[in-house]
Amino acid sequence: MWQPKLKALLLFATLGLSSMSHAGLDEGIKAANEGQFEEALKEFNYLADKGYAPGMYELAKLYEGGHGVTKNYRKAASLYQQAVKKRHVDSMFALAVLYDEGKGVKLDKQMAVSLFNQAADKNMPAAQFNLGVMYANGDGVEQDYKQAMKWYEKAAGNNYSLAQFNMALMYFEGLGVEKSVEKSYIWNTVAEFNGNLNASHSRKLDERKMLPAEIIEAKEKANELYERIQAGLYGGEGRLY
Repeated sequence: MWQPKLKALLLFATLGLSSMSHAGLDEGIKAANEGQFEEALKEFNYLADKGYAPGMYELAKLYEGGHGVTKNYRKAASLYQQAVKKRHVDSMFALAVLYDEGKGVKLDKQMAVSLFNQAADKNMPAAQFNLGVMYANGDGVEQDYKQAMKWYEKAAGNNYSLAQFNMALMYFEGLGVEKSVEKSYIWNTVAEFNGNLNASHSRKLDERKMLPAEIIEAKEKANELYERIQAGLYGGEGRLY
């Protein structure tokens, strides 16, 4: 007779803790944004002690940036590592950056790639983009333009303008894909819609290699592509074309 009530009480207690954690996190972030780091540290330390991954992440950011505390990359890395064990995606990305730069941890490109992969698999555009850069440059992995293009396209489909711009460059140079000024123009235009000034300049260079009719057609495709991306309908692999 009592067991169901006990389960219900435990459920409500869990929900209550979750609600309090979110509230404390919001208060801590607000305090940090307003420069009230003592209050932010209080909130984040409490949440981190409770094993709440977003709290660990925010506390790590303070240590990494030296906000309200002495800058301490080791402490930041340790906190990120704890949050990564709880599958916290932002911490995966942040820790990957530390491994990539050798801050607070031993420089380890392979570990950086592994962590970027974990975050990218959770559909984090910045991680997808970084993997694209690493494959394009052969940084921590064997240079592979097709893999670079794969990750750029995933990030571009998530409306990440840097990836859209890099895709345009890949098409212009024919790296990992068949060379195409039209597709370069299209992706530069999409990136330009998102405020990328480099893409705007690059798009104008593309125009010099295109006929007026080709430009009109490419503009229409760029508009359609941008609308699909905004609606979350872009499937990748150049399906628009």
